[in-house]
Amino acid sequence: MVGSKDTVDVVVVGDGPVGLTLANILGLQGVRTLVVDERPTLIDYPRGVGLDDEALRTFQSIGLVEAVLPHTVPNQILRFFDARRRLLAEMAPPDARFGWPKRNGFVQPMVDAELLVGLDRFDHVEVAWNRRMESCTETDVTDATDDGVTVEFADGHEPVHARYVVGCDGGRSVTRRLMGVSFDGTTSSTRWLVIDTANDPLGHPNSEVGADPARPYVSISVAHGVRRFEFMIHADESDEEAEDPAFVKRMLAQLVPYPERVDVIRHRVYTHHSRIAGAFRKGRLMVAGDAAHLMPVWQGQGYNSGIRDAANLGWKLAAVVNGHAGDALLDTYDVERRKHARAMIDLSTLVGRVISPTNRRVALLRDRVIHAASVVPSLKRYVLEMRFKPMPRYEHGAVFHAEPRSQSSPTGTLFIQPRVDTRDAHNVLLDDVLGPGFAVMCWSNNPRAFLGADAFDRWKALGTTFIAARPMTQLHWTGHDDPDVVIVGDRTGALKSWFDTHTDSVLFLRPDRCIAGACIAQRAPELSESLFKVLCLNRRGGSHSDGATRPVLYVAQPATEPSGTVAGTP
Repeated sequence: MVGSKDTVDVVVVGDGPVGLTLANILGLQGVRTLVVDERPTLIDYPRGVGLDDEALRTFQSIGLVEAVLPHTVPNQILRFFDARRRLLAEMAPPDARFGWPKRNGFVQPMVDAELLVGLDRFDHVEVAWNRRMESCTETDVTDATDDGVTVEFADGHEPVHARYVVGCDGGRSVTRRLMGVSFDGTTSSTRWLVIDTANDPLGHPNSEVGADPARPYVSISVAHGVRRFEFMIHADESDEEAEDPAFVKRMLAQLVPYPERVDVIRHRVYTHHSRIAGAFRKGRLMVAGDAAHLMPVWQGQGYNSGIRDAANLGWKLAAVVNGHAGDALLDTYDVERRKHARAMIDLSTLVGRVISPTNRRVALLRDRVIHAASVVPSLKRYVLEMRFKPMPRYEHGAVFHAEPRSQSSPTGTLFIQPRVDTRDAHNVLLDDVLGPGFAVMCWSNNPRAFLGADAFDRWKALGTTFIAARPMTQLHWTGHDDPDVVIVGDRTGALKSWFDTHTDSVLFLRPDRCIAGACIAQRAPELSESLFKVLCLNRRGGSHSDGATRPVLYVAQPATEPSGTVAGTP
């Protein structure tokens, strides 16, 4: 067992990508974690087929992005065609403001396998297969250090005591059922036949959506020669008919010349769901990923939304378990993730309605509107660069907005990740300099000088990294050197450009790289005080509830030369 007898800090239910990512985050912060799954092994077929830049940034933060990249197709273009195969729209976002391409095909089973192997780094993380959770009982005892949850399993496995349980156990989540919360939304009546193939019969690296009212379809390049085809099933076609090999060949014949030669891995019928849990947290139980929300596939955001959940919840759980923050910090998980997950569900549902009408008049009207919009440069860029994708912007939660609030304030948004230089490393991604915890960054200034000794020491006790960003001309100037401050050279000019467009010159960055607060230098001490309150942070670091010192392992990525895998790399 990973802790004392039958005791851990966190039980993660579900060995899918969300549970594995969360377990890696917790493992890096020394949290004793047990991951359980009722299955005997990882699912070995593709489910999600698209990774975004935020997910890759999270994999970077847990030291596994280099292992994941070989299973991806970066900068993947997605094209939408009408019934006559005229181009309706194209998505080929050019920038990589968060350090990685916005669209990437990937082979999920291989990426999941890398996430699982990543857990081998931690003696305090255990994975248990064939372990089905049956019940959770919150303990109510006088000694607060024994508060937690007793988790019981089927088939005679011994129960486990944990401080928290996180259900990453899919749309039929047992954890959500035990929480007693609703799963609100709808299930589409439209069915789709999905066909995964090996030895890609088309062979090109990109993907397309056919908005053909006769039968809408999807063709997606995954990676390693895997391609996914999806075809809408009409109301008068039964599931049994759609799963017949002859039907599968007829569908493939619409897109490939020799359907009988296609190497089909598997095929299945599925429907789209648009649902969200009534609460993401109830006491010591939480849900994440599909257990918290389900959305149609049209924006490829189901997988990525789950990784966002893990990134948002992971550092908060670690901070609470390790004694750095109070339990109330966990309430901000629901506050922050719910609005964004809801926005992704709504967008995915809307896109599905736009591209899949079977009424020819409706489809013709749609085509005319889209073609007309495509000649307007601003609208064309809006689609091409995926500016319609909702980005996290937290108005409430573990952030502090100065009053009066400004729409231009960066607080509550993700900070950029350009490549930078330090005095010891060249051309590295910024997050690898920031490290795994909190960071205080300023432009061409000394954080200690404007924070003051007391606030500086409080943040230092939390393991905060202090960054002074400078023009490259000043990287090696030693006039204001401080042993606790890392000097960063702005090799691409992206940092100066960011600070040029914002009045705030001091940023307090959370471990998930969200800007918790921003201000001018003279306001830093009072903002620091406010952040300690909203983040529920303890004044002098913290210790684990059992008094033990927890190992913290940070695996930085190696400094590499610019690569074509990252769009916009200088």
